Amino acid sequence: MRFRPEQHLRRQSDFRAVREKGRRINCGPFTLWCLHRETEITPAPLPRVGFVASTASVGHAVLRNRARRRLREIFRRNQELVPTGCDLLLTARASLNQLDYAEIERKFIDVCRQIASVKNK
Repeated sequence: MRFRPEQHLRRQSDFRAVREKGRRINCGPFTLWCLHRETEITPAPLPRVGFVASTASVGHAVLRNRARRRLREIFRRNQELVPTGCDLLLTARASLNQLDYAEIERKFIDVCRQIASVKNK
């Protein structure tokens, strides 16, 4: 499935809302913030996601870009596991670029299942 433009968190206010109102989950190589948004307009809005890789936590530009690309691809391939109407914020850590892609993907899948089980309760 494609990673559509309407699925990107773009505004600073959206990033801030996810951090302030959302739930934080530590996943090792990345931190995931999740906020379930309630909408009256559409019954099943697509999940939205934003990616953060700072110089302090990840390193120079090449490492930051690699970390964001890996997280973007993992989200793109597994977005059907994210509950509809969720805003996610994935914050990369330095260890992200040192792990295998499959291990990072497994951690993302595990946390998506955890989010889905919380939403269904």
